[in-house]
Amino acid sequence: MDKNTIIQINNVSKQYLVGQVKKNARQYNTLRDTITDAAKRPFHRVRDVLNGRAQSAADLTDTLWALKDISFDVRKGEVVGIIGHNGAGKSTLLKVLTRITSPTRGTVTYRGRLGALLEAGTGFHPELTGRENVYLNGAILGMRRHEITAKFDRIIGFAGVERLVDTPVKHYSSGMYVRLAFAVAVYLDLEILVVDEVLSVGDAEFQKRSLSKMSDVANSGRTVLFVSHNMAAVLSLCTTGVLLDHGRLRATGGIKSIIQDYQNSLSKMTQISLLERRDRRGNGDLRFASVELRSDYQDSMMPIGTAMSGETLCIVLGYQTRSPVLPRHLTAALHIDDFLGRRLATCFTENPDGYDHSDALPLTGELVCKIPRLNLAPGLYRISLTSKVKDTLADAILAAGTLEVNGGDFFGIKDSSNEAAYGPLMLDHCWHIRERAIE
Repeated sequence: MDKNTIIQINNVSKQYLVGQVKKNARQYNTLRDTITDAAKRPFHRVRDVLNGRAQSAADLTDTLWALKDISFDVRKGEVVGIIGHNGAGKSTLLKVLTRITSPTRGTVTYRGRLGALLEAGTGFHPELTGRENVYLNGAILGMRRHEITAKFDRIIGFAGVERLVDTPVKHYSSGMYVRLAFAVAVYLDLEILVVDEVLSVGDAEFQKRSLSKMSDVANSGRTVLFVSHNMAAVLSLCTTGVLLDHGRLRATGGIKSIIQDYQNSLSKMTQISLLERRDRRGNGDLRFASVELRSDYQDSMMPIGTAMSGETLCIVLGYQTRSPVLPRHLTAALHIDDFLGRRLATCFTENPDGYDHSDALPLTGELVCKIPRLNLAPGLYRISLTSKVKDTLADAILAAGTLEVNGGDFFGIKDSSNEAAYGPLMLDHCWHIRERAIE
């Protein structure tokens, strides 16, 4: 590793055994279960041989390669954006880098002190107070007590937990956890800072301050690895990029070209049937199956390819459930983002019309979001979807579909030629003129 390289990742792979926990759970069976299982095992073996199934332990447990032969170097002072769709391996790579988990094969080498913000409260001891955790984290990083003390007030002030600084962090909200963890990471003297997509937990004001502080860190000559789906933030902070896809390294290079590659891959993903998408999260209690655009919601209405500014738009989401779901237990959300990942609007299901709320939803059906007067300027947008059943995530798909908007006559001026220059959103508004003396 040459003197200008601060991180070297060499042929890193990470394999997980799917279903391993379930298999190991046998050790908690009762004695009766163990004896019964032992008695049945020879017959199961005969049955499996007759059916032509392999008998090795490897064959009885599926394997998943979360990372496969990843190699790249990071130079001192670089701000690297690590991007990719859900399941691409971003978080696994950071956990290997920060030694939370070890690689199945390959090596990771870095110079200097490394701080990571991967999950809310990572590295905090729940029984210790905020004050104690700050000093503990600093000591783990090799800092002396007087060094931590010199920065302590700024850390607590940025996190906004002054009143709870001597309260055990197990009583903190998730937002407090994130604010304190972020403040510790950015204010302590670290040569390398690793930040996963956790800033979305905080409120808008905290996100704004965090991105500003991240910009200061990036401009200070420290090395930063930043994971986010917000391409606008990645573009503003990062100089180089790493694109992961299904655990493999697809590209490295200048951040603009890497983002473009990522956008192209997302565009291709929107052409895949939602039921075939594997980059989704959730327990599957309610899964989205399709996205269609219609000018109105009627059975005779055919899907449309584009929408018009100022016109009615219905976005029809096909879904399927594993078991009956009551409407009051369901929260579905339709998110509209621009192509840099900036969220423009979210539409939530809230007491949908035309359905008896006392009955469970059909096991397969459609959720219809009707927008009476589309206020998006001409352009291309992305639709992402999430669903929760009893406040538990059931499904989440990034870039589930695209929304192309053409010029209409939103303002009723019979001239839509300049609508693209109005900004992404058009607002219903009116003006009044009245006389008033100016003092």
